[in-house]
Amino acid sequence: MQNPHLSALETKHNVLDQQIVAESHRPLPDSQLLADLKKQKLRVKEAIAAL
Repeated sequence: MQNPHLSALETKHNVLDQQIVAESHRPLPDSQLLADLKKQKLRVKEAIAAL
């Protein structure tokens, strides 16, 4: 059985991934927004790894 905190982190990681893909496919992607999303995704990944 998965820890609810782990499930929430995995969900957030997937949402961030979807946002990154969506932004990347825009005609003029916002590079600052992409950088911020990628940093958030990395922090979530590190939190998952720490569990």
